[in-house]
Amino acid sequence: MFNFSANNLIFVSKSQHEKCNIFILKDRDTHRCYKVYDFLKSAILETGKPYCISGKVNSADKLYLVLDMVKEDKKNAVKI
Repeated sequence: MFNFSANNLIFVSKSQHEKCNIFILKDRDTHRCYKVYDFLKSAILETGKPYCISGKVNSADKLYLVLDMVKEDKKNAVKI
């Protein structure tokens, strides 16, 4: 297991499952999409706001990004 972190991510979608919530987040710079697993089911994300996330990568046979922390990315917020 190792740590990961990313910023300037935009919330795309959420799916709820019995054991976890799964978020799809898109990097505004690279346009990559990340599938992030929230096993605590505590994260609340809003459309259109950039986020910073961090967590652990659990790689048994697949790569799972397990969410530890999420916060609004004020540095990369779009000013209206």
